[in-house]
Amino acid sequence: MLPLEGITVVSLEQAVAAPFATRQFADLGARVIKIERPGDGDFARHYDTTVNGMASHFVWINRSKESLTLNLKSEEGKEILHTLLAEADVFIQNLAPGAVDRLGFSPQQLKEKYDQLIVCGISGYGSYGPYVDKKAYDLLIQCEAGLVSITGTDETPSKAGISVADIAAGMYAYTGILTALIQRSKTGKGSVFEVSMLEALGEWMGYPLYYSHYGGKEPARTGARHATIFPYGPFPANDGKYVFLSIQNEREWARLCETVMKRPELIGDEKYSTNSARVENREALKEIIESAFTAYTAAQLVNLLEEAKIANARLNSVEEFVQHPQLQARNRWRNVDTPNGPIKSLLPPATFQEFEPVMEAIPEVGQNTDAILQEFGFDEAFIQKCKATHAI
Repeated sequence: MLPLEGITVVSLEQAVAAPFATRQFADLGARVIKIERPGDGDFARHYDTTVNGMASHFVWINRSKESLTLNLKSEEGKEILHTLLAEADVFIQNLAPGAVDRLGFSPQQLKEKYDQLIVCGISGYGSYGPYVDKKAYDLLIQCEAGLVSITGTDETPSKAGISVADIAAGMYAYTGILTALIQRSKTGKGSVFEVSMLEALGEWMGYPLYYSHYGGKEPARTGARHATIFPYGPFPANDGKYVFLSIQNEREWARLCETVMKRPELIGDEKYSTNSARVENREALKEIIESAFTAYTAAQLVNLLEEAKIANARLNSVEEFVQHPQLQARNRWRNVDTPNGPIKSLLPPATFQEFEPVMEAIPEVGQNTDAILQEFGFDEAFIQKCKATHAI
């Protein structure tokens, strides 16, 4: 039996944050019923067409779910959702602020009607405060949380290359719901909680927050380098590829000089003998290191750094990551069915000895609507009426 088998999650979800949270439940055996708009469904289905004609965001976070289309402005749609929630364990939504309240599914209403239900809302800025109605996309939250101000180079502030605010909010929603499930096992009662993208990313901003607030200055934007450690970051090899390395102590510095650079005289040079001295003289030392590294290809450098027990990494492209030998050796790839044929998907990172996560198909819009309605007691006449009135 999978850990979350028997748990039913009903999700009024779109874009990334809530779908990312619910996919974690589906991976571990929970039933996830994804409610979508009749017709086009979740707008994230249409971000791009790069994965066999499907959107890369969508296929990433929507496997192993059932798709139910509902028009929640219709009375029939509301009736269907209420019927599902009466038997569900979890209701999660990330619609625009106030949207579920206007539809008649506010957290307070649901708490009073379904005392077993765990209700989670995800939003950009939370359910109250001066920013409550402000549009909240991932980039904008990265800006508001200060992440962009410390990412990039001195000349160019940059966003993270992935949707970190959405992912952070989704993971806190996931862990919050797990917490609520444990609490319910003790009290018999559901609970209501919310996660804001700003506050989720704010948690991840802990180090720069303390550094800035109590240190009196902002962390410098140093690209892939480190503001207070050197050498740390990328260095070019003679084949045009980059190798990243990190020197953490004087033993590693000595091994770098002897084993890799073949410059043992630098070990005792007072300009470079301590990390503080190396940071102060980083430009001169950078030239010395880069000159020494011109003798090697990236592969040779990695081998030498490994021999010297110095932390290092190749600068992989995304496609090189897909082909990563560690992923191949650990058999981390699986095939997942989609409406347009199978695609490769990585196993979730939590690896259990006792079971393998669920890796089932990505649904078409409304693929499971009829079956779900029949299961929950709606007869064929009602289903046909809903189709005729575009309630489903």
